Amino acid sequence: MSKEKQQVKKRKVFYVPGYDPILPRRYRELYRTEGALQADVLGYDLTLKGKGGKNQNYGWTVDTNINGHTTHSDFEFLLWSDIVQDSMKRTIAGSFWLLARTAWAYISTGSLFRLMKLQKGPIIAALYPVVVLLAQLMIGLLLGYFAYRLIGGYTHWLLGTLSGAAVLSAVMVWFKSIDNKIYAYYLMHDYAFSAQYGGDIPPELAERMYQFADHIYAALDADFDEVLVVGHSSGAHLSISILADLIRRLGVPKDGPKLGFLTLGHVVPMVSFLPKAWILRNDLNYLCQRDELKWVDITAPGDGCTFALCDPVAVSGVAPDVDQKGPLIISAAFTQTLSKEYYAKIKNRFFRMHFQYLCHFDRPRDYDYFQITAGPINLETRFNGRAPSPSKITRAVNKFTSQEAHK
Repeated sequence: MSKEKQQVKKRKVFYVPGYDPILPRRYRELYRTEGALQADVLGYDLTLKGKGGKNQNYGWTVDTNINGHTTHSDFEFLLWSDIVQDSMKRTIAGSFWLLARTAWAYISTGSLFRLMKLQKGPIIAALYPVVVLLAQLMIGLLLGYFAYRLIGGYTHWLLGTLSGAAVLSAVMVWFKSIDNKIYAYYLMHDYAFSAQYGGDIPPELAERMYQFADHIYAALDADFDEVLVVGHSSGAHLSISILADLIRRLGVPKDGPKLGFLTLGHVVPMVSFLPKAWILRNDLNYLCQRDELKWVDITAPGDGCTFALCDPVAVSGVAPDVDQKGPLIISAAFTQTLSKEYYAKIKNRFFRMHFQYLCHFDRPRDYDYFQITAGPINLETRFNGRAPSPSKITRAVNKFTSQEAHK
């Protein structure tokens, strides 16, 4: 790094989170604590300051000193946790009805079986809430039946029925109360969020994305050296559509800052394989051919929630015949970039592994989230000449490849 000429003194970072009901303060504090750990590992200085703000203006600032190069980065966060929270406000019965509709959306269209041809991990993650919620229901029904037989046998059948129903209700309410530990309802609502629209974007979220694109354009017209857009998990496919809309509608100033695009732990096929995901498929095809930005995609086989090493454009069946410029597919290679001790501590923590991209590595290679988002070198130069991971997956298995809505 010391031999590299400093390219970035001021950077604007736009962060697009995945489906998460937690407020963005969590991400700020994660950056603060993990950034400090990464700085200690590699020997540089990193200081984060809260900026506050409401709605889409929430963010923070980061100052670094890396090999004598000082850089200031301003972070802005796409806030849609309130939309997530509203989507999760369902009764237990309503949640099970939504579960049935979501399962039908993937099974009846054949999308589930095609997704299985790509990676097993995300499919296991998708089936997890189905199995767990049905198991909860079976336990509730079994205990309710015992209560019915026990009480109804000694009293009246009606009292037994009421007792059984009360036990079933109590069991289901208790299971939902501990969902912050088992995540069955959360994951079900996550997959249902896109499935209930067939892959289309909900109107209230589409409006926020439109406004966020305007914010990015304003930064591209300001005195930054780099504008970097980061999308994590389902935030990856949202940011793809945000940038495609920006370039089509507003363009990118030729003499403005470098535009970088970093996607982390993407789950694009879970949406692009749905029949009505016309906008996303069109945006994938469009964005992968643009010269205006450098697109780097980071995943890892150790992350069971992501479609590891899958080119989101190619596997969705919308790659152009020629001239595909992105994304550059790179593995974070957790088993190589984390020590055995560190890896052993987190490998069985499902969600922690999915958030490792935003955390420190004690044996880092060329992927350092904190240097990428707050260091002196822009994304394009950092990965210039970097070959894609040899195990990248490009086979197109998607049945739905149309990029236009059918009337």
